[in-house]
Amino acid sequence: MSRTLSTYLFVQRKLNGAVIESIARAGFDAIELFCEHSHFDYRSAADARELAGWLDANQVALHSVHAPVHRDISPSREGGSPLSICELERVRRTEAVDEIKRALDLAEQTPFKFLVQHVGGTREPDDPRRWEAAFSSLELLALFAKQRGVTIALENTPGELATPANLRRFVDQTRLSDLRFCFDAGHAHIGEGIAASLEPMRPLIVTSHIHDNHGDKDEHLLPYDGG
Repeated sequence: MSRTLSTYLFVQRKLNGAVIESIARAGFDAIELFCEHSHFDYRSAADARELAGWLDANQVALHSVHAPVHRDISPSREGGSPLSICELERVRRTEAVDEIKRALDLAEQTPFKFLVQHVGGTREPDDPRRWEAAFSSLELLALFAKQRGVTIALENTPGELATPANLRRFVDQTRLSDLRFCFDAGHAHIGEGIAASLEPMRPLIVTSHIHDNHGDKDEHLLPYDGG
């Protein structure tokens, strides 16, 4: 079984060869790359080639890429201005889609299987207009991803919008048949619990995030360090 580590663990620092080497030494054979400019400039072709070299040198695969969720991020990991594919304002939504396409273009340098994608932010309401906006975005992104050999995996996130049940309903109703799911165990623990959250997503899960918390906020602790 492949052991994959998210580079979100190192988001406060610039990704480099030493980080990839330490991941390999710890026994992981793949990474999920967290797309944040100050961590890794996914828009730079030179940086993408450098990443490919680090991975090859350490025999580490690029399993997945986490789509950008903020235009900026602070040292405390608290995001700045959000990028959301369910923005009601078309200009801002298009900006988000274009930025995610830049992340998908990494596949031309270093192939990967999955793009983990948030539908919206934790404070965005469960509004039909936002789901319509998400559909408009994902219809474009799913095709763009498929052309690069990548599958988009929607992640369950805290809040009332991207719950497991809502995600499943969205995929079933829109018939965007190429979409799959990333099951986030930590987010499920904050919400309805692991078992209840897993059930609606189970048939379409292709990747997962395993982390812990104390049930009230998204702490991203190691498994069994929460409550």
